Amino acid sequence: MEEKIMKSRENQGMDSKTFQKTATRVSVITIVVNIILSVFKLVAGVIAHSNAMISDAIHSASDVFSTFVVIIGIKLASKESDKEHPYGHERLECVAAILLSMVLFMTGLAIGFEALKDILKGNYSHLKVPGMLALIAALISILTKEAMFWYARFNAKKIDSSALMADAWHHRSDAFSSVGALIGIGGAMLGFPVMDSIASLVIFVFIAKAAYDIFKDAIDKMVDHCCDEETEEQIHNCIMREKEVVSIDLLQTRVFGNKIYVDIEIGVKSSYTLKEAHDIAERVHDQIEMEFPKVKHIMVHVNPA
Repeated sequence: MEEKIMKSRENQGMDSKTFQKTATRVSVITIVVNIILSVFKLVAGVIAHSNAMISDAIHSASDVFSTFVVIIGIKLASKESDKEHPYGHERLECVAAILLSMVLFMTGLAIGFEALKDILKGNYSHLKVPGMLALIAALISILTKEAMFWYARFNAKKIDSSALMADAWHHRSDAFSSVGALIGIGGAMLGFPVMDSIASLVIFVFIAKAAYDIFKDAIDKMVDHCCDEETEEQIHNCIMREKEVVSIDLLQTRVFGNKIYVDIEIGVKSSYTLKEAHDIAERVHDQIEMEFPKVKHIMVHVNPA
C-alpha cells in the first residue's frame, strides 16, 4: 500500500500585495534619495574641483538605474501562478539580482581601472587639490548611503527579497566609494594626491566581493539548490514529531526563487488503511506548512514500513 499527497500553497493575495508594496516603497525612496544625492555630489565636485567626487556622483546615479531593475524584477516575481507558469514567477527576481550584481561589478571595475591607471602614471602634478565642499559632500554621502543600506537591508530581510538585498548592497558599495573619495580628498588636501587612487583600488575589491556574493546567491536559487543543513534538519525533526511516522525514507528540498519546495517519503505501518495513511500524510504536510512559511509546495509519499 502506498499513497501520495501533493499540495502547493500559493501566496495569498494580501501577502503578495504586501511584498510588492513594501518593495516598491523602498525602491521609490531609494530613487528619490539617489537623484538628490547625485546632483548634490556632482555640483560639489565641479565647484570644489574634485574628480573623485564627480566619479562618486556618477556611481550614485547608476543606483537609480539599478533600482528600476529591482522594481521590475519584484513586480514580475510577485505575479500569481498561471497555466503557463504553474510554479509561479519567483525566479524572475533572481534574474533582477543577477543583473544588479553585473552592474555593481562593472561600476567597481571602472573605479578600479581608473585608479590603477592613475597610480601607474607616477606623476600626480596634474591633479587639482579639491576644496572643503568636496570633503563635506563625501561625509554626507557616506552617512546617507549607509543609512539607506540598513533601511533597504531591513526591508529585504522582512519580505525575503534577494533583489532588494542586492540593491541594499549597492548602497553599501556607494558608501565605500564615498569613503574612498573622502580619504582621497583628505589626502590630496594634505599633499598626497595618490591617496585618492589607492583608496579607489581598495574600494573595487569590496565592491567586487559584494557583487560575487549577490551573483552566487541568485545562481543558487536559479538552479534548485537545496536548503541549508539546519533547515533540512528542522524539517526532519518536524516530520518525526508525528508519532505514526516510523521512518523517513527520503527528504529532498530545493529553493525556487525565495520559496522552498519539499519532497518527502515517509514509512508507516503496512497494516494501516488507505485513509489512515492519508490522514498521517495530511498531518505531516500541514505541520510543515505551519512551521515553515517559506515552504510553497510539499509532496508527501507514503511507503509501507
